[in-house]
Amino acid sequence: MSEDRSHPSIHEVTAIAVPKIGHWIGGVALAVFAVIFLQVLVTNANMQWGVVAQYMLNPAILSGLGMTLLLTALAMVLGLAIGVILAIMRLSGSHVFQLASWGWIWFFRGVPPLVQMIFWYNLALLLPELSIGIPFGGLKLVSWNTNEVITPFSAAIMGLAFTESAYAAEMIRAGIQAVNTGQTEAAATLGMTRGQTLRRIVLPQALRIVIPPIGNDTISMLKFTSLVSVLALPDLLYSAQMVYARTYQTVPLLLVATIWYLVLTTILTAVEHAIEHRLKAEHHSSKKTQTRTSLFRLFARQHEAR
Repeated sequence: MSEDRSHPSIHEVTAIAVPKIGHWIGGVALAVFAVIFLQVLVTNANMQWGVVAQYMLNPAILSGLGMTLLLTALAMVLGLAIGVILAIMRLSGSHVFQLASWGWIWFFRGVPPLVQMIFWYNLALLLPELSIGIPFGGLKLVSWNTNEVITPFSAAIMGLAFTESAYAAEMIRAGIQAVNTGQTEAAATLGMTRGQTLRRIVLPQALRIVIPPIGNDTISMLKFTSLVSVLALPDLLYSAQMVYARTYQTVPLLLVATIWYLVLTTILTAVEHAIEHRLKAEHHSSKKTQTRTSLFRLFARQHEAR
């Protein structure tokens, strides 16, 4: 008796795509919002795009742009350098170092960078003179006027770098702890000291692990530099403010600063993604090399056994 194939078997299941009405409604709503937003940007005469184009390469704006990049670079370098020291102290066997590191991280993660910058700038109200010498009223070897040392630039660098050091310390500590302990044990068997192991084996691998979050921190630091405008430091935002204070072109100059911030963050994001892809490629390459080495050793052992 032949099987009737005109009807589907009881075990056959046909998948039917169910239209997702919510996705369509959400997509249409977003599209309408995007069109309205673009219409406001393009057709609103108050945007004054001609004025925006006129000031994009203005010398004052470019000077402020250079100051923003300088602040970002110095704050990140100093913050990472202090962060490495703090991370090592946090992981050391000394309770004094651990407590000191924890106190620094706790304080500078808790106090906003803007508050820090204002405090450092007004440090002369607390300490009119900075000196090096014997403490508790002893001999002063060298002394400086606080107002001459703590300028708006140095106050901005301190506020930004100290904040970054607290976050960098925790990232680097996590990176160090992620390194396989077997590698440090192997280094010890080769006669390497703890300092050599840390410099040559642990820190390079830990920094490779924390590079992606450091990239995010760099982008955040670029935007944090806009806070220095409260110290009258001529960064990108303050330079734009000085221009529109003379020309009364407030919105166009704010758009100039916004566009430059978007350009810089886009470039930094592209660099960060390129570094991440490079690290992933190197990681996969090292895994393949380790696999090939293990197979070669296995074949060699089997050949020796024969």
